[in-house]
Amino acid sequence: MKKLLILAVCSSLAFTSCVSKKKYAELEAKQQNTQDLLNTATVKLNDCLTERAAATARAKQLEERLADMKKTNEDLIQSSKELTMLTSKGATNLEKSLESLKEKDLKITRLQDALNKKDSVTLALVTSLKREVGINDPDIEVNVEKGVVYISLSDKVLFKTGSYEISSRAREILGKVAKVINGKPNFEAMVEGHTDNVPYRSGVLLDNWDLSVKRATAIVRALQDLGIAPERLVAAGRGEYDPLVPNTTAENRAKNRRTRILVLPKIDQFYDMIEKEMKNLEAGG
Repeated sequence: MKKLLILAVCSSLAFTSCVSKKKYAELEAKQQNTQDLLNTATVKLNDCLTERAAATARAKQLEERLADMKKTNEDLIQSSKELTMLTSKGATNLEKSLESLKEKDLKITRLQDALNKKDSVTLALVTSLKREVGINDPDIEVNVEKGVVYISLSDKVLFKTGSYEISSRAREILGKVAKVINGKPNFEAMVEGHTDNVPYRSGVLLDNWDLSVKRATAIVRALQDLGIAPERLVAAGRGEYDPLVPNTTAENRAKNRRTRILVLPKIDQFYDMIEKEMKNLEAGG
């Protein structure tokens, strides 16, 4: 009976780990797709801005030309009705060209505004986190990486060695993080657990990967208890496979034992916003 109970617990933990890794892989793929799209949008935006500068210069020339043609039209209307009609038609075509340039300029501005809005929200989020969590603690880092805001917490401020029980200090820090995340309802939080490469052989967990997932899950549950809706939370374990530095010294291994909380816009919403603006640009020409 005791063996059956242990087997059931192991199966449950393995199932939880698999689900977490699958969900993480899907989100990471979505995030990469979004990043690729954002990079493409940025390249197109730079091209459009160059084109916009050339178009603006051309528009100025066209405006001057239009003014000259209208002046010529007024002079010629006295002598030839047919010539007046042809000149009027040319002026109309120029006006349509100017209107088309203005519409394209508006589309470029909308895309630029969307990117600027995201950057502004990211900056405000970093500022809020640094103010709440603190910027002078060497065990806590708040930064932006590839457009994503993250809080990196040293292992020693969260857990005891080999444990996935959250410390009292960790709960205090997470309370401050939760306060900021709760103020950003359009953002999600993904918790990543990381370990060093020292083999884990304790308790019912299989290895460092199991430990990293269990720690991420513990943080997610704590954030949920602090009022963050569970559908906005993702738990993921990276084990020893994403080190910051080589695991060659005790100091380096300590750096690699960490938990990261990534605060990012809801992928679907941001993807839809960029995709819509890209389609508008393509339709405009």
